[in-house]
Amino acid sequence: MTLDLYFARRFLRSFLAVGGAFFLLLALIDLVELLRKLTDTSTSLAQVAGLIVLNAPKGLNQILPLIMILATVALFIGMARSSELVVARAAGRSALRSLMPTMVVAAVIGMLATILLNPIVAATSKRYNALYEYYRTGSVESFSFSSEGLWLRQSGHDGEGQTVIRAARANPEGTQLYDVTMLTYAPGAGPVRRIEADTAELGSGGWLLRGAKVWQLEGVVNPEANAEVLPQLNIASSLTEDSIRDSFAQPDVISVWELPAYIRDLEAAGFSGRRHEVWLQRELARPLFLVAVVLASAAFTMRHARGGRTGVSVLSAVMLGFTLYYIRNFAQILGESGQIPVMLAAWAPPVASFLLALGLLLYKEDG
Repeated sequence: MTLDLYFARRFLRSFLAVGGAFFLLLALIDLVELLRKLTDTSTSLAQVAGLIVLNAPKGLNQILPLIMILATVALFIGMARSSELVVARAAGRSALRSLMPTMVVAAVIGMLATILLNPIVAATSKRYNALYEYYRTGSVESFSFSSEGLWLRQSGHDGEGQTVIRAARANPEGTQLYDVTMLTYAPGAGPVRRIEADTAELGSGGWLLRGAKVWQLEGVVNPEANAEVLPQLNIASSLTEDSIRDSFAQPDVISVWELPAYIRDLEAAGFSGRRHEVWLQRELARPLFLVAVVLASAAFTMRHARGGRTGVSVLSAVMLGFTLYYIRNFAQILGESGQIPVMLAAWAPPVASFLLALGLLLYKEDG
């Protein structure tokens, strides 16, 4: 048990050191990129720093397998040079038994990433997107789902404020809304107009409403008395089909705890929830995949340093880890496009990676 705790502590320190280095690297890259993109705005350096902090969890979450690979390589290269692995083998421990504490730590990190880091990433990414859009354009457009339908918010035109749109359902592209309600707000004030329509279709010039009824709310005692019923009505909009699709198609801004209900609301509104289903299962399979990349990396680096070819071993470990990572991403794309079942797209790569790495480790270390 003492040796197990020692290996676990060494791996955790290696993981934190590599993670900290990547955090600084990502922060510097974000700093340069944001300063370039926001150079024509009045954004202050403190606001840019806030954006960097908000975007850091997402970046670390995306490269977590790479951090795990490099942490494993650094750990076992260091232990090989100090002959600690030789001592462990002389004490009667096999390579797989010596690797068990590291695998347990990797699995715990994977579970924490799924149940804790994922909600943090979802919250910070959503806040980052809203602030970045506000700093860049001065307005925020949003898209969300609830049990009451789907909600959009678009920036105003010709001095108008924000417009909030609610619809019971929509077509898969998000350009055709049904049972629509629109509330227009004056800048810094309350609602000034309400519109209800049977359908709303998004075109190049904005929304085309059919079967519309309009209430003017500003300075009117009885809005119903002056309500207008129009067969068609054009409403200018800054939304496009691409912006709507991008708004609801990113599952990484939704917590893994909220994804099941979100998928149900998404499908009830008329959209496909396949992409979000693949993402949910992929997040649940992440601990197994991280254990697999630890096994794969250790298979090339759990050898005595006097054996030579350390650089080749490190390169082989990193290349194999990257290969497994890209195969996992490719399977995700196939699952999102409907080419393969959701469970196969999410779980087959981690399971196959684990079995491949385990077989490679047993072959190289135990014959």
